[in-house]
Amino acid sequence: MSDVMLKIEDLRINYGGIEAVKGISFDVPQGKIVTLIGANGAGKSSTLRSIAGIVKPSGGKIRLNGEDITGKAPNYIVSKGITLVPEGRRIFPDLTVAENLRVGAYLRKDDLTQDMERVYTLFPRLKEREWQAGGTLSGGEQQMLAVARALMSRPKLIMMDEPSLGLAPLVVRGIFDIIKTINAEGTTVLLIEQNANMALKIADWGFVLETGRITKQGTGAELLNDASVKEAYLGT
Repeated sequence: MSDVMLKIEDLRINYGGIEAVKGISFDVPQGKIVTLIGANGAGKSSTLRSIAGIVKPSGGKIRLNGEDITGKAPNYIVSKGITLVPEGRRIFPDLTVAENLRVGAYLRKDDLTQDMERVYTLFPRLKEREWQAGGTLSGGEQQMLAVARALMSRPKLIMMDEPSLGLAPLVVRGIFDIIKTINAEGTTVLLIEQNANMALKIADWGFVLETGRITKQGTGAELLNDASVKEAYLGT
């Protein structure tokens, strides 16, 4: 694989006495799409939350371009170029679309005009609803807003937690097309997704998590064609 941007080494995460992530190691190469698939409770969200600085690991190392960022504060992680699009979108319902986008750039001191134009080009629906409150948008539009808000910090690596959750199939296809576009423009993507079929179709590399451990890895195509993955996650 190409140059490693994010390196996870023996990551462990405890909640009370329960070990949710049990010593996983994986790399995210620069410029690629990497996906983690697995059932609910496998440790996928915990992994992303620890990378984002929201959950402190109980062991292991998280390195970004060689720098140890394990346990650093979330605003430090964002300043280094990592953003998280959380599960459930978590937009600010009482703020307008434009205000939500500006919140995404809270660490920046420069002019945001160019980036606002970029996300409105990616998401024309948001441009149409620029002055609407976020809470009045449809589920698909709120997901678009969550992704657009994350892009406002100009991330080098964008992490997405279940971007297709609760969305209609047509909307899901649109979201995945946008993920591919963001990646093609140079942003590395780390994706966790219940829709394993869609995730593996766009991923360069994938990892299967089961009860806090990585049990399989391979290219997206290899995992799509793996009999045990098909049976467990692809419904075939």
